[in-house]
Amino acid sequence: MRIYKEFQFEAAHFLPTAPAGSPNARVHGHSFRARVTIDGVPGADTGYVFHFDELAQTMAEAQDALDHRLLNEVEGLEAPTLERIAIWLWNRLQNRVPGLAEIEIARDSCGEGAVYNGPAPSRLAAE
Repeated sequence: MRIYKEFQFEAAHFLPTAPAGSPNARVHGHSFRARVTIDGVPGADTGYVFHFDELAQTMAEAQDALDHRLLNEVEGLEAPTLERIAIWLWNRLQNRVPGLAEIEIARDSCGEGAVYNGPAPSRLAAE
Protein backbone atom coordinates (compact mmCIF):
# COMPACT_ATOMS: atom_id res chain seq x y z
CA MET A 1 0.00 0.00 0.00
CA ARG A 2 1.13 3.56 -0.62
CA ILE A 3 0.28 6.57 1.54
CA TYR A 4 1.30 10.21 1.20
CA LYS A 5 1.23 13.53 2.98
CA GLU A 6 1.81 16.96 1.50
CA PHE A 7 3.01 20.31 2.71
CA GLN A 8 3.30 23.67 1.03
CA PHE A 9 5.96 26.31 1.24
CA GLU A 10 6.60 29.74 -0.22
CA ALA A 11 10.17 30.48 -1.21
CA ALA A 12 12.38 32.56 -3.45
CA HIS A 13 15.28 31.35 -5.51
CA PHE A 14 17.39 32.00 -8.56
CA LEU A 15 19.19 29.57 -10.83
CA PRO A 16 22.91 30.37 -10.99
CA THR A 17 23.25 28.30 -14.17
CA ALA A 18 20.51 30.15 -16.05
CA PRO A 19 21.67 32.15 -19.08
CA ALA A 20 22.36 35.83 -18.51
CA GLY A 21 19.19 37.84 -19.01
CA SER A 22 16.91 34.89 -18.27
CA PRO A 23 14.17 35.58 -15.70
CA ASN A 24 15.35 32.45 -13.87
CA ALA A 25 18.74 34.10 -13.24
CA ARG A 26 16.99 36.77 -11.14
CA VAL A 27 15.53 36.25 -7.68
CA HIS A 28 11.89 35.23 -7.97
CA GLY A 29 9.38 33.33 -5.86
CA HIS A 30 7.05 30.36 -6.11
CA SER A 31 4.42 28.51 -4.16
CA PHE A 32 5.76 24.96 -3.84
CA ARG A 33 4.06 21.72 -2.88
CA ALA A 34 5.97 18.76 -1.47
CA ARG A 35 4.48 15.27 -1.37
CA VAL A 36 6.11 12.52 0.70
CA THR A 37 5.04 9.00 -0.25
CA ILE A 38 5.58 5.87 1.84
CA ASP A 39 5.22 2.21 0.88
CA GLY A 40 4.23 -0.33 3.49
CA VAL A 41 1.72 -2.74 4.89
CA PRO A 42 -0.88 -1.55 7.39
CA GLY A 43 -0.03 -2.87 10.84
CA ALA A 44 -2.35 -5.58 12.10
CA ASP A 45 -2.79 -3.80 15.41
CA THR A 46 -2.83 -0.16 14.23
CA GLY A 47 -4.32 -0.40 10.75
CA TYR A 48 -1.93 2.18 9.34
CA VAL A 49 1.33 2.14 7.39
CA PHE A 50 2.83 5.15 9.19
CA HIS A 51 0.99 7.42 11.59
CA PHE A 52 0.15 10.69 9.81
CA ASP A 53 0.75 12.76 12.97
CA GLU A 54 4.29 11.40 13.25
CA LEU A 55 4.86 12.04 9.55
CA ALA A 56 3.58 15.61 9.91
CA GLN A 57 6.01 16.26 12.78
CA THR A 58 8.92 14.90 10.75
CA MET A 59 7.96 16.95 7.70
CA ALA A 60 7.44 20.14 9.75
CA GLU A 61 11.19 20.50 10.33
CA ALA A 62 11.87 20.34 6.59
CA GLN A 63 9.00 22.72 5.86
CA ASP A 64 10.42 25.24 8.31
CA ALA A 65 13.85 25.00 6.65
CA LEU A 66 12.27 25.88 3.27
CA ASP A 67 9.30 28.14 3.96
CA HIS A 68 9.78 31.88 3.34
CA ARG A 69 13.47 31.38 2.62
CA LEU A 70 15.83 32.21 -0.19
CA LEU A 71 16.49 28.59 -1.17
CA ASN A 72 19.96 29.41 -2.49
CA GLU A 73 20.94 30.13 1.13
CA VAL A 74 19.73 26.75 2.45
CA GLU A 75 22.67 24.40 2.94
CA GLY A 76 22.68 21.90 0.10
CA LEU A 77 20.40 23.99 -2.15
CA GLU A 78 22.82 26.54 -3.55
CA ALA A 79 21.40 25.79 -7.04
CA PRO A 80 17.77 25.02 -6.10
CA THR A 81 16.14 23.28 -9.05
CA LEU A 82 13.03 21.18 -8.48
CA GLU A 83 15.19 18.09 -8.86
CA ARG A 84 17.66 19.22 -6.22
CA ILE A 85 14.91 20.20 -3.80
CA ALA A 86 13.41 16.70 -4.13
CA ILE A 87 16.80 15.06 -3.47
CA TRP A 88 17.44 17.43 -0.54
CA LEU A 89 14.12 16.48 1.05
CA TRP A 90 14.76 12.76 0.45
CA ASN A 91 18.15 13.00 2.15
CA ARG A 92 16.59 14.81 5.08
CA LEU A 93 13.82 12.21 5.59
CA GLN A 94 15.30 8.90 4.45
CA ASN A 95 16.57 7.79 7.88
CA ARG A 96 13.48 9.01 9.70
CA VAL A 97 10.67 7.65 7.52
CA PRO A 98 10.64 3.86 7.08
CA GLY A 99 9.31 2.87 3.67
CA LEU A 100 10.06 6.25 2.07
CA ALA A 101 9.24 5.65 -1.57
CA GLU A 102 8.94 8.96 -3.36
CA ILE A 103 9.32 12.71 -3.02
CA GLU A 104 7.46 15.02 -5.36
CA ILE A 105 8.14 18.75 -5.54
CA ALA A 106 5.82 20.88 -7.66
CA ARG A 107 5.32 24.51 -8.53
CA ASP A 108 1.56 24.53 -8.91
CA SER A 109 1.45 27.93 -10.59
CA CYS A 110 3.74 26.67 -13.38
CA GLY A 111 2.37 23.15 -13.74
CA GLU A 112 5.90 21.78 -13.25
CA GLY A 113 7.35 19.24 -10.89
CA ALA A 114 9.95 16.61 -10.16
CA VAL A 115 9.55 13.14 -8.69
CA TYR A 116 12.46 11.41 -6.92
CA ASN A 117 12.43 7.73 -5.94
CA GLY A 118 15.79 7.64 -4.19
CA PRO A 119 19.25 6.85 -5.45
CA ALA A 120 19.51 4.49 -8.41
CA PRO A 121 20.54 0.96 -7.32
CA SER A 122 23.71 1.14 -9.40
CA ARG A 123 24.78 4.27 -7.49
CA LEU A 124 24.11 2.59 -4.16
CA ALA A 125 26.38 -0.32 -5.04
CA ALA A 126 29.21 2.04 -5.97
CA GLU A 127 29.03 4.04 -2.71
